[in-house]
Amino acid sequence: MLLVEDDDGDALLVRDELAETLPGCEVVRLRTLADALAQPPEGIDCVVLDLGLPDTTGVQTVARLRARLGGAPLVVLTGLADESAGIAAVQAGAQDYLVKGRLEPGQLGRSIRYAVGRRATEEAERELLLADAQAREVERLERGLAPSPLLADPRVWSASCNRPGRRRALLGGDFFDLVEGGGSLHAVIGDVCGHGADEAAIGAVMRATWRALRLAGATQPVVLETLSQVFEHERHLPRLFTTLCELELDPARRRARLVTAGHPPPLLIDGTSARRLSGTRPGPAIGLGEGPWDAQTVELPERWAILLYTDGIIEGRIGDGPQRLGEDGLREILAERLDAEPQWRERPAALLDGLLDAVENLAAGPPVDDIAMLLIGNHPGVPPR
Repeated sequence: MLLVEDDDGDALLVRDELAETLPGCEVVRLRTLADALAQPPEGIDCVVLDLGLPDTTGVQTVARLRARLGGAPLVVLTGLADESAGIAAVQAGAQDYLVKGRLEPGQLGRSIRYAVGRRATEEAERELLLADAQAREVERLERGLAPSPLLADPRVWSASCNRPGRRRALLGGDFFDLVEGGGSLHAVIGDVCGHGADEAAIGAVMRATWRALRLAGATQPVVLETLSQVFEHERHLPRLFTTLCELELDPARRRARLVTAGHPPPLLIDGTSARRLSGTRPGPAIGLGEGPWDAQTVELPERWAILLYTDGIIEGRIGDGPQRLGEDGLREILAERLDAEPQWRERPAALLDGLLDAVENLAAGPPVDDIAMLLIGNHPGVPPR
């Protein structure tokens, strides 16, 4: 405890009082405000301050010392018996105002304990408020990175998940979206390299830009070129990049037009097996080249489902060793889940959750990278609206 008191007799009385009521309390005494401001001791749990010091008097002493010491609780112990001064001292940041000569036995020790307790409670409340604010920020980011699909076609269904790496406080840059426009269904999934709030914000901008372009009827070349320009403007590091997979589906003709920019290709689910939707080489990641981003048209089976995912799920390690899951491992796990759940089309979100749980079990823990997945499928025989 820091005692700022110039009177030797009063300082002795304080030490005697605290020796009885707060045994083990270490008291550091300074005589002037200048000394307390110049070299305050480290690790102060509480301050007891006299308002009548050789170099200052009045309530402004509280404000000056509070500004210097930060959050340490402060108790005023003074000979000034003035109610208005006590109110002003509390308003200036003191936890209590005690008058010398009017203290009851043990009152100073109780006041110090209460002041420390109140300060701890205030700090805990501030931490809760901060945590709540951060949770709301993450929720807003989640809405920006993984919005509700704009899907009304009864021939098509979708499910999605966005699971951040649990060792980080904020989301990374994984994003996805699904919209209808121009008689086609458009899907995108992407990953801004990095795991902080800046990358998440860029991911939200990329997703919103993509949605606006697709709803406006832009073609795939225009979409990729515009996203590249937007990313170049938004990125804050010269080597920052985004991988992306863009899919244009024609449910009536059972065709998919696919473009990948440094991103893993989707998996086509046919029965209880899964294979790559595309065998072509992807174009460069956005931010690492100007294209070209060539499109490939793929014929779809009568009953199809397509899984788009970010690389966080395939780059996870298996157990404690260096081996990673990889695309082959993901296909094997997915095939096992499809075989174990024949009715998975009725609960596609449960299929994604089970897939992630299986990957986590192999890795002996939660993912260290963000994971996003978007699953799209059709209802054969259902007429269009």
